[in-house]
Amino acid sequence: MIKLLVLVVVVLAIITIAQIVRIAELVSELNSTPNEDHVKPKDNKQNGILMMLFLIGELFFIVYQIAKYKKYLLPVSASEHGVETDWLLNVNFLVIGIVFVFTQILLFYYAYKYSFKKENKAIFYPDNHKLELLWTAIPTVVLLVIITLGLAKWNAITTPPPADALKVELYAKQFDWTARYAGKDQALGKVYYKNITDNNIVGLDTTDKAGFDDVVTREVHLPKGKVVDMIFHSRDVIHSAYFPHFRAQMNCVPGMTTMFNFKPTITTAEMRKITNNEKFDYVLLCNKVCGVAHYNMKIKVVVETQEEFNKWLSTQKEFKAKVAPVDPAAPVAKTDSTKIASIN
Repeated sequence: MIKLLVLVVVVLAIITIAQIVRIAELVSELNSTPNEDHVKPKDNKQNGILMMLFLIGELFFIVYQIAKYKKYLLPVSASEHGVETDWLLNVNFLVIGIVFVFTQILLFYYAYKYSFKKENKAIFYPDNHKLELLWTAIPTVVLLVIITLGLAKWNAITTPPPADALKVELYAKQFDWTARYAGKDQALGKVYYKNITDNNIVGLDTTDKAGFDDVVTREVHLPKGKVVDMIFHSRDVIHSAYFPHFRAQMNCVPGMTTMFNFKPTITTAEMRKITNNEKFDYVLLCNKVCGVAHYNMKIKVVVETQEEFNKWLSTQKEFKAKVAPVDPAAPVAKTDSTKIASIN
């Protein structure tokens, strides 16, 4: 409440000062004679100096902000492609930073150098074809290089993964995630949205034996150094699967299967040492405003060694479908007589 009151006072003070300045200008105009210059050379020089001081202060403040808040940025990338993505992002920041500083210096320097002087005359300079070609060609070439590199990185994670890649399906709905792993047969069973129930939250086909040993969990575990093929589904609205520490994101669209693949390179335990934070955990977030509880839509992601992953997966109970015996003489029920065991 105190902060709000301070903000209100500051805003009112700024408005008051602006009105006082405006009144002073009007009084000055009323008191001046028709032949008297409204703007003095001294005022122009003063404004030009203030422009240069503002430029220095602006650049200093930017450097200060970067140094102060750098610690809140994401730690090093925990995926193979993420290192390349970070490099490309840094190239973008470098290009943008150079252009920003250069244009800001020109902007404020020209305001200082070419402040109004009565004896100066403007030169009418309508066009310069060489200059226009230059400032069109340079950004075009730079953007072409950046887009080409970015497209190469995108293709690397969206092309089909190796045959031995670990398949992990993620199901998004308001407002949680569910993961599914293949069992010992290394094959995921069929799913169908009409099969979704409280006990069958991903809609597994209970007649498909390939799905009997599938593992459905509320936590994502990934082995370090192995390519992971992430497959995404959405039950209701568009969600966005965002893995900030792996530099990966993919939309989850109802009625559509989307996917990407990546290779984790740093385990959770190793990242805790890197960040000097024993409570650190990787996380999967929804990066679309998907509803009132969007902020709470996340799931824990654990990266571990292959041995630890195999041990964890072996402790997870399989989804098992048991089909009740059918009496040929019994009437056909209107509803599916398949009995689905609870997901343990």
